[in-house]
Amino acid sequence: MFSFLKALFGGSAKTGCACHGGSGSLRELEGFVDYVVRALVDDPSSIRVYSEEGAEASTIKIECKKEDIGKIVGKRGKTIMAIRSLVSGAAGRMRRRVSVEVVE
Repeated sequence: MFSFLKALFGGSAKTGCACHGGSGSLRELEGFVDYVVRALVDDPSSIRVYSEEGAEASTIKIECKKEDIGKIVGKRGKTIMAIRSLVSGAAGRMRRRVSVEVVE
């Protein structure tokens, strides 16, 4: 997973850059979000991360308990903004639009 991100952001990874036909996909971005969010919450088994694809953009949705929303969003929304920024940057390298939402 980290080699995927390293490749997307210009590092030298074995998988190659997704924008040049590498292995980058929405599922890998979804896996990255899942990994990060599970590390943040108290009950990782209650987390569900899934994606919905639209005509112009895709959305990665995070379902969690009401108590864990604050941990995912962070103080003043900084944590979710950081996750969104990483996903958006990686998706841009794949020439896609992907947003991240937190739902109850």
